[in-house]
Amino acid sequence: MTNINTTKPTILDTTANTKTTSLLWKVSLVASLGGVLFGFDTAVISGTFGMVETQFGLSKLQVGWFGSSALIGAIVGALGAGKLSDQFGRKPILLLSALLFFISALFSAVPPDYFWLISARLLGGVGVGMASVLSPLYISEFAPARIRGRLVAMYQFSIVVGILLAYFSNWLLLSNAGGEMGGGTYGLFHKVFVAEIWRGMFAAEMIPSGLFFLLLLAVPESPRWLINQGKEDRGWAILERINGKVDRVLLTSKANEEAQKLGIKTLFQPGWRKALAVGVGLSVFGQFTGVNIVIYYGPTILESAGYALSNAVQFQVLIGLINLLFTIIALFKIDSWGRRPLLIGGMISVFISLCGLGVLFTGSESSGIWAVVILCIYIASLALSINAVIWVLIGEIYPTHIRGQAMSIATFANWTTNFAAAFLFPWYVNIVGMGMGFFTFAGFSLLGILFFFRYVPETKGKSLEEIEEYWQMQDGY
Repeated sequence: MTNINTTKPTILDTTANTKTTSLLWKVSLVASLGGVLFGFDTAVISGTFGMVETQFGLSKLQVGWFGSSALIGAIVGALGAGKLSDQFGRKPILLLSALLFFISALFSAVPPDYFWLISARLLGGVGVGMASVLSPLYISEFAPARIRGRLVAMYQFSIVVGILLAYFSNWLLLSNAGGEMGGGTYGLFHKVFVAEIWRGMFAAEMIPSGLFFLLLLAVPESPRWLINQGKEDRGWAILERINGKVDRVLLTSKANEEAQKLGIKTLFQPGWRKALAVGVGLSVFGQFTGVNIVIYYGPTILESAGYALSNAVQFQVLIGLINLLFTIIALFKIDSWGRRPLLIGGMISVFISLCGLGVLFTGSESSGIWAVVILCIYIASLALSINAVIWVLIGEIYPTHIRGQAMSIATFANWTTNFAAAFLFPWYVNIVGMGMGFFTFAGFSLLGILFFFRYVPETKGKSLEEIEEYWQMQDGY
């Protein structure tokens, strides 16, 4: 299975408008801010562990719950976002996710005790989960087929930017606090941004989350959701501003067909259950490459390679910059090279680099600079392949009337696997060693390559309606 070929007429006549409209770019940039918050929230906690542990006198088990609580919230948010957005619209639920981000940042900065801190992190996780479903979905429902991959991949680019912003924000706040942390009685501002600087690290997220909420007020609802809800005039008007001429007769017929379908049950019919398996497979194998392990435990891994903590943190920033660079390359090449070449070719490189890390960390000698080099190759390969492709594919392979719920299932699998990997990794490598941990991820990556080669179609240049017709022609497994 490599390409989608259809002979039916295309609903959108993109030749009528060869330039991307300002509306399309505005929508894509605003929605991609959900990725910035995703990345920021994921990475900001890395600078707070030691200080929070000391502040509240936490046990190691409580530290672990502090680190993973947002992931539980993300699972809940991802699972509920699709159904809510299918019922109420994409924009209102995106606004809700931005509001949850803001409230979480505020209450993470001023919690009186551990219970309220965890509650704030759980709430922020719900916002992360919602945004991880709806931001790429929202973009995909606006974007013309010719550049949809590039626009949806902006979401992954934004995640990477958010991670770097969190690293630099933590560093700047920590540098500003200097040696004045801890002790004494101060005003609230001094307490948050100097004496207990971990509070300021969380508070910094209020700026992008507030901006996200305000900018969302200026963009329209998804045109395909509007049409599916019987609000054709509004939906057509938006689509024609972006794509030029629209075949309204065919589009109306498509909406009427979808209105008669069986909702989420459609996903378990022949053809559609294969699409569901592709989305879940991308999510599960994407997490079992170990990508978020490097984000969460990067300094710990580099300390195992023989580096002091200060040097390990510096190299983590280097890895983050490489992640950003190769995400930019993927952003510009995904619509010309295609999804499958990036996905499968990049995953082969991921597999080889994980095997190399396994060999290095199995040896008795300190792996030193070679560990950094191969980690950089590993993160570059991920950024160029599955990290960029996953959000594009799961945003375009499902029909409009159940796209939200289907993406919720796929993203739920993503966050659940993320939590399992992050929670079990320290325990697992303590038993089998760091080297075997990387070999285990290599094994999952190999299985992923075989799965992607067999089941993931090429969707480059195809409209969402053409992709839907392709799955309808499938006979299942």
